[in-house]
Formats: sequence, structure tokens, C-alpha cells
Amino acid sequence: MSTLTAQRAPAKSQAGGKPEWPDPYQQVTDLIIEHLENGVVPWRCPWNREVGRPRNFHSGRPYRGINTILLGCRYAVSPWWMTYRQALERGGHVRKGERGALVIKYGTFDLKDAPQATEDGKNRKGAYLRSFTVFNASQIEGIEFPQTPQSPATSPGERIERAEAIVRAMPQRPVIHEGHDTRALYRPPTDEIEMPSFSSFESAETYHLTLLHEIGHSTGHSSRLNRASLTKHDEFGGPVYSQEELVAEMCAAFVGMEAGIVKDAHEQSAAYLRSWLSVLKSKDHRRWIVQAASQASHAADFILGRTSEEQEPQPEVTT
Repeated sequence: MSTLTAQRAPAKSQAGGKPEWPDPYQQVTDLIIEHLENGVVPWRCPWNREVGRPRNFHSGRPYRGINTILLGCRYAVSPWWMTYRQALERGGHVRKGERGALVIKYGTFDLKDAPQATEDGKNRKGAYLRSFTVFNASQIEGIEFPQTPQSPATSPGERIERAEAIVRAMPQRPVIHEGHDTRALYRPPTDEIEMPSFSSFESAETYHLTLLHEIGHSTGHSSRLNRASLTKHDEFGGPVYSQEELVAEMCAAFVGMEAGIVKDAHEQSAAYLRSWLSVLKSKDHRRWIVQAASQASHAADFILGRTSEEQEPQPEVTT
């Protein structure tokens, strides 16, 4: 188990005492709440379909987890992002007046004073969470960025074919039954998914995103990722249930974007928005959105059969 601490540059104390450290978890949660209050579900379309996944220009790696969503909310015209300091180091500068975007980073360190080492004799690890501000290539001058490749237009039929291919190729795919129930669900004890008949959905996109949601649940099975929010499931509406639902929602969005399909804006009902606002505004749930997004990234990687491009430490996080 890792010890997790939140770190960022200290803010000025209002009372003139010790500086106050902003909580990255709360910063992220507040941003997500702001979008929800404006009627936008940020994880429904986690990045600009035409631009592609946001990437860090310094490392070349795509952002993952909650950072994908935080940067996707900006609808930037370039996939490339970097910090103010990284821009200066490369001979560029951020234009005056530009507003940056929040991202967070996990890291680990040795707990040298820990009373016990791990079984292999190494020091126990602690984990930290830090927040940074990054700027899009469109906000930076003096640096030549690669030209953003134009994604070829795809028809609805082509996008559905992609989604079907993803499901067919999923490693250790659960058994999927269609037309056996009036609602979609995943049954962990039998590792089976039940889907209503295809004709009962208003569109092929809705059917496949619903299926991806249930497949997202299945990645938490003990034979796959062994995710606690699934294996330690509580009653409908309970805190563990709600967190697992958030993981499945984000996983479906991540995989859906790989196929080029997203949920329509009209499905973002007032009741749906209120339900997530109620959960995320609770002080006991301030870490959920960050943790769920990280787990959803790993779930999407499992479904897509790929090794994570940038594995994040997975410390034990409690609410």
C-alpha cells in the first residue's frame, strides 16, 4: 500500500500565517462540477475527435486518465500541450493573457524511514499528486509544432464497424447475450452481459456505447483487472456502486472515442446531471473523479488489448 499526498506550489495565506496548499483532488473536482453545472458532461466526449488525444509536447506521450478529460474540455485546435517553463526552455513563450489548463501528475518516492521494507528488500513507496498548468500549442509563440494531422471523415457505418471490431477483439471477452432482458446489465458472478435487443435502441451508436459501458464493468472482474469498485460491490446507489458506475461511464467514453462514437448532447438530461453533481459535491467523494478516470483508462487499455503508454501508479486511495 502506498501513502498518497497532494502537492502543489503553496498559495498565499489569507491570515498571513503559513501558506495554504491547494488540494489537486479538489481542484479537479471543482472543475468537473463547473462543467456539470453548465450542462456539460466532460467525460462524454473526452477529446476533440478532429484533433485527437491531447499529448505532452515535451515527452511526446498522450495524456491519460483525468488529464485526457481536463484538456479535452478545452476543445483546443492542437493536440500538443506544455508548461510555461517547458516553452521557455525550448526558446518559446506563452502569449500574454493566455489562460492555461490544469493537469495533474502522479509520482512515487522511497519511504526511507518506513519501519519495514518490501519482500524484495526495497524501500516502501509513497505516492504524491501534483497539479500543473499547461498551455496549448495555439497559445505559444516561438516554437514550431508538428502540423496537426487531419482525421479522415468516417461515416456512421464505419464508426459502428470499428466499435464491433473492438468488441470482437477484446481479450478475455465475457459472454454477451442479446434480447434476454429489458435492460442492459453485467452479472459478475457468471461473468455475463445481458443486452436488450438491438432494435430497442434508438440508434446503433447508443447500442454500442451501452454495450461498452457494460464491458467496462466486466474489466473489473477478478479474472481481469480485479477492480475493488466491482469486486466489493455494495447495494444500488451505494458509494462503491456509484464509483463503479463512474468508471464504466468513462471507460465507455474512452473506447467509444477510439471508434469515433460519442453520446448525443440531448442525452445529458437534467436528472443525470443532478445525480453526478450530488455525488461529486460531497466532501467525502472529492477523490472519486481522479481515481475513476485513472481506472477507466486502464479498463479501456484492457478492452483495446494494448499496453498502457504511460502507466500511472495506483496507490490505495480512500475517500
